Amino acid sequence: MVDTTYPPRPVPDHESLRTMTIIVYALMLASFVSLHTAAVVAVILAYVKRGDARGTIWETHFDAVIATFWIGLVVMIVGIPLCFVLVGIPIMIALAIWYLYRNIKGLVRAIDGQPYN
Repeated sequence: MVDTTYPPRPVPDHESLRTMTIIVYALMLASFVSLHTAAVVAVILAYVKRGDARGTIWETHFDAVIATFWIGLVVMIVGIPLCFVLVGIPIMIALAIWYLYRNIKGLVRAIDGQPYN
């Protein structure tokens, strides 16, 4: 009888996932000077590597990057038009502070080898 089950998933290399996590956070932080194109690259990398990181501490980091990207995008879409009536300016300032906080926190925790939460 032939075994038709899939082979077990290989054990993820924690050092390569750690390196990729640090690169993703660096891209998220670099998005301020790249008109946010680096953030698009970072979120694509996070989606691609999230499957490899399933069940590890690095999965929490990739989930955090993805959530930060999408929440930031929605708030930015709402905040930019509101800047014309001056209400959006504090929203955009708060978004920038929140975005920096989440990414710097994640970067520091990734460098220390700790989960995001």
